[in-house]
Amino acid sequence: MVVEITNEEALPASTSPFAVRRREERVCLSGELRLTHLSAIWRALREIAATAQPNEQLDIDLSEVDDMDGAVVALLVDLRTSLLERGVRSQLVGGSDGVEQLVRLYHGYQRPRPRPQPPRRGPVERVGDATRDFLRGAKRLVAFVGEIVAGAAGSLRHPIPANVRNVAPLAARTGADAVGIVMLLNFLVGLVMGYQSARQLELYGANVFVADVVGISVTRELGPLVTAIVVSGRSGAAFAAELGTMKVSEEIDALRTMGFSPVRYLVLPRIAALTLVLPVLTLLGDVVGVAGGALVGVVSLGVSARGYLAELRDAVLLQDVIGGLVKSAVFGFAIAVIACQQGLATEGGPTGVGRRTTATVVSCLVAIVIIDAIFAVLMRMTRT
Repeated sequence: MVVEITNEEALPASTSPFAVRRREERVCLSGELRLTHLSAIWRALREIAATAQPNEQLDIDLSEVDDMDGAVVALLVDLRTSLLERGVRSQLVGGSDGVEQLVRLYHGYQRPRPRPQPPRRGPVERVGDATRDFLRGAKRLVAFVGEIVAGAAGSLRHPIPANVRNVAPLAARTGADAVGIVMLLNFLVGLVMGYQSARQLELYGANVFVADVVGISVTRELGPLVTAIVVSGRSGAAFAAELGTMKVSEEIDALRTMGFSPVRYLVLPRIAALTLVLPVLTLLGDVVGVAGGALVGVVSLGVSARGYLAELRDAVLLQDVIGGLVKSAVFGFAIAVIACQQGLATEGGPTGVGRRTTATVVSCLVAIVIIDAIFAVLMRMTRT
């Protein structure tokens, strides 16, 4: 093989009976162009094409080609297209009858059509698309909740197919493994709440009321909210990734083929585990959050530990704690449902798994805020 470019220097030779040369406004190919020599042909053509300038003529001459493979023709058509995109005038010329038929089969003599540009969509259309996607997602979520209800009803009659034995390991993984981060964040939240209110309380000589501020805010709102946010980013994303991976690897289809319902076998245990675990984590978070406020009261405000506990007992009612625990159970149910629904709706391989995992965390955060607002209104109505 002799491959030449503009300076007529031959590149490393081999025993292949073909050559690639540039002669003025033409790239001349000769000999037999086979698939086995495709990489060498491409390197030579790429070096020659790199020397072409816009508005220059550089045709691909096939008049000396004895025989060629379809793969080489496809490469030449792609080279001609790339030259035209750079503004270099190029076309395939010459060739025997057999070569011409092969080039015509690959549309080598036709001018490439410009790639269609996607239509530009205005802001109103984009808002409409987003609204449509949201409504479709809400419809799928409602249908999924219906499947869960039907699966739960069936599991009450026949508990064995519901994979009840998997609830305890899931609860340990989502609960025990999350205790450390939940307690740390809630302790810091109680500490920050105490420090934020310390200045105002000192102005009025109401240092002991730091127990009221920290106790009520932690048990009613911050404890369940912080715990749910941590669990949504940790366990919710994990559920979505697990089920999404099972979906793209066709394990879900295998379960259906064997007669197992994915909702009863995979979804219900995760919902039960997260619904049971989240109130326990919230209760632990409440305890350490109140302890964080007590640390501020004792160290910075001069409140005794006994006085702090006495004020806390008077300020925080049992219904505040129970309301927070009920709220956290609803949070756990919502997180598990959203995560499982997103996981089972995964498509498109690893990219789809990542996309659904991200959507799970975002959707869970939105759902947590909405549920928290609903509970705030309901609790306000029950107290009036």
